Amino acid sequence: MTMNWSARRLIATEVRLPEGVASSGTSGQILRAGLARFAEVGFYGASIRDIAAIAGVNSATLYAHYPSKEHILAALILHGHVELHRRLQEALVRAGVEPADQLAAVVRAHVSIHTDFPMLAVVTNTELHALSPELGLPAVTLREQSRQLLLQVLMNGAERGAFAIPDTVLTATAISAIGMRVATWFGPEVPYTADEIADTYVELALRIVGARVETPSTPATE
Repeated sequence: MTMNWSARRLIATEVRLPEGVASSGTSGQILRAGLARFAEVGFYGASIRDIAAIAGVNSATLYAHYPSKEHILAALILHGHVELHRRLQEALVRAGVEPADQLAAVVRAHVSIHTDFPMLAVVTNTELHALSPELGLPAVTLREQSRQLLLQVLMNGAERGAFAIPDTVLTATAISAIGMRVATWFGPEVPYTADEIADTYVELALRIVGARVETPSTPATE
């Protein structure tokens, strides 16, 4: 399969946020406008005037909802981390006790948020550094909690002999990194479905930890 690569920060063009995050009111319009602009040019490349224009409001109205451009970014990044942590927790609950099943569930949840909300994922992953420690703390806390969930799965698998891992922290970092990159190239023109990508990344993660990967059996010949 061939893919048409873009020189943009990401391929996705649809502005999407998790259900219940942004209302149809002015606050929601501003969040979506901020997401579109931050995803395209980054925090430092965006201006309040840009965001207000995209949202269809004036700067005074925008400031009535968010004290600064940084507060808009902080809200978006927090929403991204909340959604990721929620999905990881739910995936682990459904996965059962087998380490391979747990890792597969966590990786699938991680990849899915990057295909469901690529714009939000790019902003969440690349613009956190632009926040002050105070505004960034809630997201950083959730980020660490999500990292600990993956680390616990890997340590549990290693202790039970299901995984062969040379370094747990580096393995977790590698698995997380390949999932995060999905958001930059996933879009409507990509010749893979979200499920196909998740399936392949689950297999890759299991191979990274040395877990047995189930493959379809070859039909018997007559």
